[in-house]
Amino acid sequence: MYIFPVRPGAARAGRARPVRRARRTDGRGGARRAATPPRGTGRGTRRPAWPDSGADGHRVAAVLALAATGCGPGSAEGAADEEVTLRLVAPEYGDSAATSSKGYWKRVVASFEKGHPGTSVDVEVHPWRTVDTVLARQVAAGDAPDLAVSGTYAGYAAAGKLYRADDLLSIGTQADFLPSLARAGEIQRVQYGMPFAASTRLLFYNRDLFEEAGLTPPKTWEGVRTAAEALKKRDVPYPYALPLGPEEAQAETLNWLLSGGSGYTDELGSYTFDSPENVETVSWLKKELVGKGLTGPTAPGELNRSEAYAAFAKGRVGMVNGHPSLTRAAARSGVRHGVVPVPGRTEGAGATLGVTDWMIGFRQAGHPEEAGAFLDHVYREKNVLALTHAHDLLPVTHTASDTLTAAPGGTALRRFLAELPDARLYPSEKTSWPGLSTRVRNGLADAVAPGGSPKAVLARLQRHAAVSENPQAGNG
Repeated sequence: MYIFPVRPGAARAGRARPVRRARRTDGRGGARRAATPPRGTGRGTRRPAWPDSGADGHRVAAVLALAATGCGPGSAEGAADEEVTLRLVAPEYGDSAATSSKGYWKRVVASFEKGHPGTSVDVEVHPWRTVDTVLARQVAAGDAPDLAVSGTYAGYAAAGKLYRADDLLSIGTQADFLPSLARAGEIQRVQYGMPFAASTRLLFYNRDLFEEAGLTPPKTWEGVRTAAEALKKRDVPYPYALPLGPEEAQAETLNWLLSGGSGYTDELGSYTFDSPENVETVSWLKKELVGKGLTGPTAPGELNRSEAYAAFAKGRVGMVNGHPSLTRAAARSGVRHGVVPVPGRTEGAGATLGVTDWMIGFRQAGHPEEAGAFLDHVYREKNVLALTHAHDLLPVTHTASDTLTAAPGGTALRRFLAELPDARLYPSEKTSWPGLSTRVRNGLADAVAPGGSPKAVLARLQRHAAVSENPQAGNG
């Protein structure tokens, strides 16, 4: 006989959930961890899935009494027959109706529902630029979805709103994540963020423009400047496109900071916005590229990534840091292009930016079994590869990565995938990162603008970082 405690909102939902569930499989023989009350584990202490004290404790006692007599509305038989509808909030990765992510989710949901009668999935697809804002509003209004694909997870985890990954996933599914991505989804060695889609960056260059100018792909900053000067003499509109507009300035900035030997954080996770290396990197950008008119007619702070990519696809850009989707856009436009590792201060000193979006599961709806079954389906190799090929995103699992590496063709994606194991990701485990990322998007361009001070802008970001990490520091 199952013993049911009452969750908050159980009366509204019309069901209660057992304290322990029998272990089950994911349909492929993989065992799923059963949801249990808090206990110590080797990866941290499990957060309680529902309150077990105070007023809720009295309700639990009442249900225990009913369960002991084998009657009451919280019986296992009643709960087992209930149909469940999961709600998923996801970003739009496509750039047209024909490439919309809605098509991908429609196929994944249809195949899942066919094998899981009684569980259905509603997917809300929102524009990439607004999906995190939409999700935050839903959570704040007490209407969190069961699952969401988001650019952030730490704040929700710190507020106790998320399931741990091992509350949802089968052991085999969780173990299949690429290690570097799985670690990036952890807080104090407990994984809350499940990598969903990834990308890295390489330097794209226009082959025709380079061949006409007698240039070879650059390997260093000096090579970038020299090539940009030659392209400018040939009236190329954007010798080097530097998108520091608010769409994704944090990515272009981190590309350069990594290639200069630093980044947003050090190896211990402390913010290093104003490190000497970062100041030198941004100062070089300001003096050697922006100051010499090598970044095109649009000021970097007004040039967004999508605009830079569109200009490259029209043959108006000599060089730009890009992710895998630019390969397809350039090919559709007939632009001959090549890709090389992001140049560094010295040859071989560059580092690669990695970006991942996170799948997260919210506790509020209270459907961990059903949500876990759906996630195991989403992370099956064929579905991961379907997302990869639909949107030129990198797979996040060993099995899909191995298949992509071994398959004939697809050499462009393999170039990006090869960079992923050593790529540096945003500090997504920090609750302070979303706010600081916004400050970088909206303010970093000031450092390279006429009259701007790289040192002052980076110092200001470092002060904001210090306050965000220790709010009391701002009151001193």
